[in-house]
Amino acid sequence: MMEKDMLFSSFADQALEMVLFFDQRGEILYANATAKEKLGYGEEIYQVHIGDIFPAVFECSKDGPAIEHSFGPGITNITAYRKNQTCFPVESKLMQDGDGRYICMSNDVLEKDFLVKEIAQVKNEAKQAVKVKTEFVANVTHELRTPVNGILGNVKELLEEETDTRKKKKLRLMERCCENMGILINNILDFSKLEAGKFTLDPQKFRFKNMMDFIKESHERKITEKGLDFVVSLSGDIPEYVIADELRIGQILNNLISNALKFTAAGKICVEVIKTAQINDRVELFFIVTDTGIGIDKKDEDKLFRSFSQVDASISRTYGGTGLGLNICRQLVELMGGSISVESEKGKGSSFSFSIWASVPEGESAPAKSGKEPALQQLAQEKVYWAGIPPAEGEKEEDSRQYGTDANKETLKKTLSKLILSVEMDNWEKAEMFAETVRQLTKEAPKEVKSIALRLKMAVQKEDYDKTSAAFGMMKDII
Repeated sequence: MMEKDMLFSSFADQALEMVLFFDQRGEILYANATAKEKLGYGEEIYQVHIGDIFPAVFECSKDGPAIEHSFGPGITNITAYRKNQTCFPVESKLMQDGDGRYICMSNDVLEKDFLVKEIAQVKNEAKQAVKVKTEFVANVTHELRTPVNGILGNVKELLEEETDTRKKKKLRLMERCCENMGILINNILDFSKLEAGKFTLDPQKFRFKNMMDFIKESHERKITEKGLDFVVSLSGDIPEYVIADELRIGQILNNLISNALKFTAAGKICVEVIKTAQINDRVELFFIVTDTGIGIDKKDEDKLFRSFSQVDASISRTYGGTGLGLNICRQLVELMGGSISVESEKGKGSSFSFSIWASVPEGESAPAKSGKEPALQQLAQEKVYWAGIPPAEGEKEEDSRQYGTDANKETLKKTLSKLILSVEMDNWEKAEMFAETVRQLTKEAPKEVKSIALRLKMAVQKEDYDKTSAAFGMMKDII
């Protein structure tokens, strides 16, 4: 065979379909391994006429085979005969090269039908497995929710009656554990519904500003207690009423704000909402949640929205979490016709943004412009809510996490004051939160300073008043 024929045969031998190469006389010049096996000839196939394999298409004669077959890439259903004279249907293509030779490529229809049925069965089994898993998860989470809610209710009643400080602390810990368990159960249930495609939104008319006020009030105390500034800003051209799933929008915002609080030791958390587009009675709302927390590397950003994914194992150990929250947020945002993304820098903070589409109720006054509008509005057109102390006018905002700067010293002083006040009030849980903030604010400090910050945290965790006071005094002297 020529060099190009050898190259053809090397590729054809790897093919799953039967490949036969024959001349004008009907003599088979080449057959690949699949053809030899399926037709049962082996190497004897080169002694066979093409008309013996496809008698209905190639009729043997002295002048060569009379071919009743259309040439080209079109598929024709014909019958192939094996050596033992049994037959089977095939889908064939017949092509002719420039030297008057022919190539016939055939697929076993019975085998193809079998594979199609196998694939259909596998798909059906997979659907059934997902259904069973979803039902199991739903049943388990509902069964778990009942005892957790029962424990939580009893703990709340005991908190109202208990006067002993140590017992109240243990009850508060139980209360927090029950609340965290409830959040985890809800996340697992939402995730299983989303994965099974059974999650549905419930759009209702609601007052947008009221929803944002509720979200602000829900997080304001915890954020300001940690010594962070909290800013919520709404664009003035957002309609007063919108039609969307208020509960799920709140769920996304609560998750992003909670994460910002979890990963931010000093600085601020900002929430901004802007109307970016309006088409007829549909508006696009753009949400931005920015923090000055630990941030993440660019290469790790794609891990954030995957199921059960953390940037690294230390995140889960230090801060907790299952890696479900952001994945649920992504799927909820996509259900509302939007997208979610993140911009972050290690050690500088993160900015999560997402968009959704909502409807404007009939008769609601809103700018009736089509297409895109300016993304940023003038401050005078916005409703801004501050919690904490904003920088003075003209003051350059320093990074309070950079040890030794004036901003860092000031934040450390405020945090230490809150810490010792919490200790004096015997609120060790809150004091531990401030001790962790002190530790993070001194990450870039000299070794001896970091050592004192660590001793301070350990003393607070052990609720040792004397050691806490000593470490506090040493840290205050250094500042």
